[in-house]
Amino acid sequence: MVVPVKPLTAAKSRLRGALPRVRHEELALALAADTVRAVLACPAVAEVVVVTDDARVAATARAAGARVLPDPADGGLNAALRHGASAAHGGGWVAALTADLPALRPDDLAAALRAAQDGPAVRRFVADAPGDGTVLLAAPPGTPLDPRFGVGSAAAHAASGALRLSGDWPSLRRDVDTAADLAAATALGLGPRTAALAGPKASPAGAPG
Repeated sequence: MVVPVKPLTAAKSRLRGALPRVRHEELALALAADTVRAVLACPAVAEVVVVTDDARVAATARAAGARVLPDPADGGLNAALRHGASAAHGGGWVAALTADLPALRPDDLAAALRAAQDGPAVRRFVADAPGDGTVLLAAPPGTPLDPRFGVGSAAAHAASGALRLSGDWPSLRRDVDTAADLAAATALGLGPRTAALAGPKASPAGAPG
């Protein structure tokens, strides 16, 4: 699994100010840390590669047990994902995941990855909750990941030949770009780092909301 993370000063710009008493960089780091934590706990994932040039993100990811690669210079999100995918070990399926899934549950991720590998060996993707973005892209052995993340990425991935996966994976599909998204993720149950910043009303992921 490849997880790209921008420098914290540039990450999640539309989320700035969502938690008024929390520094934006701390919130962006918490989102990424909780995402990586959930992926590492997923039994369907053999290795987690975090692609970042941010020193704090890199240290957090390494401490959690992920492998860290530097972000290609001025390459953007899709270049970072291609770089991470090319460095993956094992020769099996390779997947890309956004780093803004603070409510992610390992069992939702495992179920989606199993669904991706069921049927023809083609690229599959999971759209975000609104349906126009992408949270997960998976490619079978020998097939380039060919990421098309960005505005309208669900349509772009479909146009590139990837098949859309449908399933009841609310914590996987709930990425966080805005304050409203964060509220929706809070209702699902946040991971511990984000929950600690969001306050006592935010139940940790897996706990009752």
